[in-house]
Amino acid sequence: MNRIKELRNQNNLKQAELAKLLNVSPAALSGYETGKFEAELITYEKMAKIFDVSLDYLLGRDAAHSSEGIRIPVLGSVPAGIPIEAIEDIVDWEDLPKSMATGGREYFALQVKGDSMWPDYLPGDTVIVRKQPTCQSGEDCVVYVNGYEATLKQVRLNDDHSLTIVPRNQLYPPRTYSPEEIESLPVSIAGVVVELRRKIKK
Repeated sequence: MNRIKELRNQNNLKQAELAKLLNVSPAALSGYETGKFEAELITYEKMAKIFDVSLDYLLGRDAAHSSEGIRIPVLGSVPAGIPIEAIEDIVDWEDLPKSMATGGREYFALQVKGDSMWPDYLPGDTVIVRKQPTCQSGEDCVVYVNGYEATLKQVRLNDDHSLTIVPRNQLYPPRTYSPEEIESLPVSIAGVVVELRRKIKK
């Protein structure tokens, strides 16, 4: 899936405004965004230049953003069953050093909601998450439970192959899932938190 719509919204451009810059009709641009129509290569190149991204990034082929690093979306939610790159609930963007993407590693960012991980994580914080289906015991992860929207919790891997998700806030109890529940509900890891970013309001 291409990222034309994401980048247009990020740059606060209306469809008509971008269409004018590209010298195409708004209807054609709408088709490019949905993938219904294919633009000429020169049109995609113009878009990439306007948004200051690589052509591969524009067309959804990789996460590279300019020569200085990579740019990843901050998601307001991470629904289960939807590829990260297809989620449209983008609330912000974060820049990462290019070195983080070596070895094929992929990332997304999630905006923290609720107070279950207080005081380490506050509502509105952004966590940088490395996409991976496994983790080490004790790591903070984005976890799918019951196949719903992902939640941020510490994950403990137990000797009996059960899994416990642990909130930081003691007002919320930990929850342990048996191997059978992990398989049937299911419970799965979306990724491991590698960085916390907090904006200080003035």
